[in-house]
Amino acid sequence: MSNRRLSAVALMSLMGLAAHPVNAAECRLALLLAIDVSSSVDKTEDQLQRGGLVAALTAPEVTAAFFASETPVALAIYEWSGRYNQEILLDWTLIQSPANLLSAAETVAASTRSHNDFPTAMGYALGFGAKMFKRAPSCLYQTLDMAGDGQNNEGFPPSSAYNAFPFDGITVNGLVVNAADFEAETQLIPFYQNEVIRGPGAFIEIAQGFEDYERAMRRKLERELSPKFIGALPFENTNKKDAG
Repeated sequence: MSNRRLSAVALMSLMGLAAHPVNAAECRLALLLAIDVSSSVDKTEDQLQRGGLVAALTAPEVTAAFFASETPVALAIYEWSGRYNQEILLDWTLIQSPANLLSAAETVAASTRSHNDFPTAMGYALGFGAKMFKRAPSCLYQTLDMAGDGQNNEGFPPSSAYNAFPFDGITVNGLVVNAADFEAETQLIPFYQNEVIRGPGAFIEIAQGFEDYERAMRRKLERELSPKFIGALPFENTNKKDAG
């Protein structure tokens, strides 16, 4: 992320407090972001997604969406790969000011990859997310974002995670990274549509390679954070469990 963008966000608040973990808070949305660091993501791609996430969080459009309501958003971020390879990058943090958001972005910018040689255990990653929501602030809505460039290839599938873990009231959206030989177009997109996304208004956003990660993440965050989206009731896409 450029210093210019960080500076622009910093200038938006002169009196904000630094971001901090919270035990309980009134908020409109608990937003949990999960990024893929499995072996299919190489060093350069990880740098692109990590930097893209930081840039998206501090983009003017996303900043405006975070503060589109007087009621704040709680944010947390973790990375995932194999069955037992999940690491928290940012624990639950109440975003009450632009300074909070800047501090959260800087935490991600300073993070280093925890694992790089494990498969894609999405069911376990979803279960980890569900456990994080159990200690999240009390918010009106809960949304989990699963970003990845491959299908589940280790451990139980997403459907088993939805049966085994408490996902009532949690919307699961997806960011599909189309990064390998049209896999996303032929297999990964249907996998996310049919097996991953879940709940009212659930949707996927597609990044055309990791170079497009920032744009896709920015669009997704804008949509998720907008009060209109949060209040929406219709189902756009649900998994088979929700459908019946």
